[in-house]
Amino acid sequence: MNSLTPNSLHARDIAAVLHPQTHARRHLQDGPTIMTHGQGVFIHDDAGNAFLDAGAGLWCASLGYANERLARTAYEAMRTLGYYQLFRHASHPAAIELSEKLLSIAPVPMSKVLLQCSGSEANDTALKLVWYHWNARGQPQRRKVISRLGSYHGSTCATISLTGKPDYHAGFGLPFEGFRYVDCPNHYRAAEPGESEEAFSARMAAQLEALILAEGPETVAAFWADPVQGGAGGLPPPRGYFERVQEVLRRHGVLFVADEVICGFGRTGAMWGCETYAITPDILCCAKALSAAMQPISAVLINEEIFQSLLTQSDRLGAFIHGFTYAGHPVCSAVALETLRIYEEMDLIGHVREVEPVFLRELGALQDHPMIGHFNGCGLIGGMEMVRDKDTRADWPAEAKLGARLDEAARRNGLILRIVGNRIAFSPPLIITAAEIQDLAGRLRRSLDEVHAELVAL
Repeated sequence: MNSLTPNSLHARDIAAVLHPQTHARRHLQDGPTIMTHGQGVFIHDDAGNAFLDAGAGLWCASLGYANERLARTAYEAMRTLGYYQLFRHASHPAAIELSEKLLSIAPVPMSKVLLQCSGSEANDTALKLVWYHWNARGQPQRRKVISRLGSYHGSTCATISLTGKPDYHAGFGLPFEGFRYVDCPNHYRAAEPGESEEAFSARMAAQLEALILAEGPETVAAFWADPVQGGAGGLPPPRGYFERVQEVLRRHGVLFVADEVICGFGRTGAMWGCETYAITPDILCCAKALSAAMQPISAVLINEEIFQSLLTQSDRLGAFIHGFTYAGHPVCSAVALETLRIYEEMDLIGHVREVEPVFLRELGALQDHPMIGHFNGCGLIGGMEMVRDKDTRADWPAEAKLGARLDEAARRNGLILRIVGNRIAFSPPLIITAAEIQDLAGRLRRSLDEVHAELVAL
């Protein structure tokens, strides 16, 4: 790559494109990695390199890269009805059929579906619905929302306030007032000596209850959680966690909003992470694998209680004043509906369950590496903790630049990783085979060996 070649894509990118989650000044020097095409679990760049993608893009390319059937679906939908909106009683077949399908596969009985354009929009909308609900119930003082440190729930001003990552707030004057956070339930990192997962979960639930009581239960609107905590590095909950948490929420009448943006549609080995962990949400948000990342679409599923509040507010205010221009877009809806058909035809969940033991075994075996302290996961999602010392679980210092070193080594070995602090998160395309999982683990071991040799030599 020569980013200084005049009129090259690299030079044009540097001149024109502002990249999310990117060091803006460094990009002016380093330029982009330009991806040109993909197939299956591999993505290719313009230099001819092929990478096994251990993160499915941003957790979302569930069917891998390139899908002729979905391409034809999008083409036919665009030819038939390139666009129409769902405002003011308007509708179209794809939105109706997709909403019906989502209700039919919901993890708990749900009443209605509100189609949106992204996971951020879905969570932002759900937040508005929470407040709308409590206003309808004559409890407008219920404004506070609790999420977890390490969580990620979106990039709008409201959803980044839900996000429990202070570095995502820095420089923006965020979070907004009214957002509260409990500890990240990482048993490996935060358990007391000898504390079992069940005891740790009980302590986490007690912390949540103490916060609700300190804030005043009458002021707390909702608790937000993803079944497996993506923003914390593909972190599954400790045993008994959601059972204990839900007991607290029910005791104080606090709504549970399940962020299934990452976990939904087979990622945990069930259709929903809520099914994997016996969660009964009042509102459910989904996106990403809803269209296998082939189109920008998301959905908010609400139960009957929330819908009754919308009816009350419509009577009181005249209409439900909310919406996005492209929400429920006919092309996106058609692709999402076809994606769900593909999942059923190929028995995607059956496939995930079949390869889950290989995923857990092959990545779990890396715990023998001197840099890896712990691995846990379920289905095809999980994460491993990188440590400097296995006994003390001490981290490498920031000046070691562990994440950057590992990212570079992985790419040299044809592997794309998602590194969150000192944790490596895994969410490969759900079509990955047992042999490809073994390939992934082999590439990762070679990468870890290279980085360990570098660090020891410092």
